[in-house]
Amino acid sequence: ARRGHRQPNGGSPPPGSERDGPALGLRRSTESEVYDDGTNTFFWRAHTLTVLFILTCALGYVTLLEETPQDTAYNTKRGIVASILVFLCFGVTQAKDGPFSRPHPAYWRFWLCVSVVYELFLIFILFQTVQDGRQFMKYIDPHLGVPLPERDYGGNCLIYDPGNESDPFHNIWDKLDGFVPAHFFGWYLKTLMIRDWWMCMIISVMFEFLEYSLEHQLPNFSECWWDHWIMDVILCNGLGIYCGMKTLSWLSLKTYKWQGLWNIPTYKGKMKRIVFQFTPYSWVKFEWKPASSLRRWLAVCGIIFVFLLAELNTFYLKFVLWMPPEHYLVLLRLVFFVNVGGVAMREIYDFMDDPKFHKKLGQQAWLVAAITATEFLIVVKYDPYTLTLSLPFYITQCWILGIILVLTWTAWRFFIRDITLRYKEIRRQKQEHRYEKDKCLSNGDGHSSILDEQNGSKLRERKF
Repeated sequence: ARRGHRQPNGGSPPPGSERDGPALGLRRSTESEVYDDGTNTFFWRAHTLTVLFILTCALGYVTLLEETPQDTAYNTKRGIVASILVFLCFGVTQAKDGPFSRPHPAYWRFWLCVSVVYELFLIFILFQTVQDGRQFMKYIDPHLGVPLPERDYGGNCLIYDPGNESDPFHNIWDKLDGFVPAHFFGWYLKTLMIRDWWMCMIISVMFEFLEYSLEHQLPNFSECWWDHWIMDVILCNGLGIYCGMKTLSWLSLKTYKWQGLWNIPTYKGKMKRIVFQFTPYSWVKFEWKPASSLRRWLAVCGIIFVFLLAELNTFYLKFVLWMPPEHYLVLLRLVFFVNVGGVAMREIYDFMDDPKFHKKLGQQAWLVAAITATEFLIVVKYDPYTLTLSLPFYITQCWILGIILVLTWTAWRFFIRDITLRYKEIRRQKQEHRYEKDKCLSNGDGHSSILDEQNGSKLRERKF
């Protein structure tokens, strides 16, 4: 059995089960123990020939039985979509499995291939002129390609507005739109990805500071103080993080015992098994330990930076590509990151926590980092003027002070403190060595005096 995977009946783990360990029979202390009867049903078997046969039949039908339209734009769109579908079919059946296996490894291979397609799309947009890139979005949705005004969330920030007698709390009700549940569920899922309360709270608070700092660039960053700290940080984000931590606690205590569906005798047990198919196959508790070493500290800082950059890309991309906030492409991008983010975080944690076994960064983590960087480059190319708007002086002072504090703590924790501790240890060892040497010398002087007395007594005896 693989590490943490027990097969009481001598079976083997299902294909694509989570590979959690560097060696057979070993299990990390933060990893749950799994019991699996090794049932390998039709659901888990490879179907490469079946998919190839269906794909060939579909292409043959289009080639032999369908008449090709004379619309060039329609044929171009259709050809691009067909090419993407063929690539997805290849990837789902042939790509390498990632760390997750539920509900099925093919599900995660699908999102891996979608990551490749999305990155190629971003590269194509990056190599267009600003005008061509914005107008290209019309091929996806004819309503795109026109500038849209951003909504200002600031304005009247009174919680109780005495001037509005009919509804003095209208400012609060105006902020309760569809983005409130989106904030909650978003942070619930982010907590499941990061699996650490402190990191989630740092990212949540840091993003609010970024909104304060960049509201002179994007108008929709301008929000009321209570919208920032009460509705966002405490209610939406805080409640989402709390529910996420409760779910993590349940997942870490859950018993991971898997049986084949047809090996379960009762219908209730079969239904429960079907539902649990959409839960993790096993569980690993993340212990980031950022202060344990400089490598882990830099890794955690990098994760926080990429998270914040991806969050900012959401707002800047729709700003430079002229997409309204409620457009379905914005929602699809968020759904995409929800599915690939969990895999990427697991691969990053394995790479950081167990570098001897995971010698290179995982494929999904690599793609997520590349996508985030490419999105930012598109923003830089398409609207450099907005990005180069100088920060207010007091905002610049605050960020400089924060950076200095972080660098100072880093230097103290991993350099000055270590040098001091090493110096104290060397000094202590020298003192112990000097003490032992002095003790040996004192013992040696005692022996020599005894010998002198014995030799003197012998000489006196000879004289007499």
